[in-house]
This record gives sequence, structure tokens and C-alpha cells, in this order.
Amino acid sequence: MTAPPRTTEVTASALRDYRTPESLPRPGGRLTKEDLDPLVKDAGAGNPAAIHSLIQMIEPVVVRYCRARMGGRDLSYLSADDVAQEVCLAVLKALPDYQDRGGSFLYLVHAIAANKVADAYRAVARDRSEPVPELPERPLVGNEPETHALHLDLGARLGRLLATLPRVQQEILTLRIAVGFSATETAEALGISPGNVRVTQHRALTRLRGLIRDDEF
Repeated sequence: MTAPPRTTEVTASALRDYRTPESLPRPGGRLTKEDLDPLVKDAGAGNPAAIHSLIQMIEPVVVRYCRARMGGRDLSYLSADDVAQEVCLAVLKALPDYQDRGGSFLYLVHAIAANKVADAYRAVARDRSEPVPELPERPLVGNEPETHALHLDLGARLGRLLATLPRVQQEILTLRIAVGFSATETAEALGISPGNVRVTQHRALTRLRGLIRDDEF
């Protein structure tokens, strides 16, 4: 009888084909509780196929989330892709102990991702030995210095404006716009109601438009 694969072997297998964000479109399937629960249950029991399927489902949204929260920058030795891979590994390690208490698995994934991004910023704040590089999201066509500078300045200004919003508004805009979650998926990730998501998103966008006008974007 063949022995079941060890957790480390399964983890390595699941992340072996970790791809670049450019090849990670938002999956067509939903990530709501009713869709994820059966897969999460099988994955938590150690089913390699379920583990692989689960990581394939959450990986694109984790990458999108980390890139949105980190603004496409490398933070010292950590990039958004590094942080996204750490999130996926942490989710896999949490699977065996995960217990369904009525909430959504997305809530756990979001909590881990938010903490890993915060850890990355804290690590850079502690390490001032090297300057933090400001890098574009992807190589620029033509690589004109003026275009490069314009893109960096625009991203920095937009990031500053987003940072003035309350944290829940920042998270909702990130999940709805950058990640591509539905209102229901966003609600489950944050532990609030879909109606609350829609109202808060409207308020956040209204305030952001006002800030952009005031900033003469």
C-alpha cells in the first residue's frame, strides 16, 4: 500500500507551477462559501487533488490582492509575488486545522493576505539599510524616461489618496476593483453583508472622486 504524501511534499507540488501574475486571470468560477466548502473540506483532509485545485483557485486573487496593496513595488527584498506565495503557503499550512464555524474560507484567506502585506511593510520599516526601489508593474514599451516617471508619479499619488480612506473602504475597493470579487465574495472575505459592501463601495468611490478633483489629478 502506497503511503500518503507528506504535507511538505503536497505543498511543494501545489506551488511547483507558481506562475507570473500576467498569466493569472480572474477565475470564471465563484469563490463563495457554498462553492468553496466542499473543496476546502477535501483539501483539509489531505486530498492532493483538492489541495491543488484549491490553490489554483485562490492563487490568482491572492496575487491580485498583494499587487494592489503593495502598488506593484518591491519592498526591499520582498515583492508582491513573494508575499503572494507566502500567503498561499500559509493558507495550505492552516488547512488541516481549519474548522467551519459558519463563516467563509475567504475570510481566512483575506486575513492571512492582509497580515502578510502588513508584515512586509513592517519589515521594510525596520530595515533602513537599503533604499526601497520604486519599480513599474511590468516593463514599459519603449522605456521612455518621461513615461516611466509619469507612471510612477501617478501610482504614488493614487496610493496616497487611497491611504486617506478608512481601512474598510480601502479593502473593499481593492477586492472589488483590483481583485475582481463580486459583492458577495467581498462580503464573505470581510465578514460583512453584501449590502454593506455596496453602500461602503459607493461612499468610497464618491470620496475618492472628490479627493481626485481636489488634488487636480
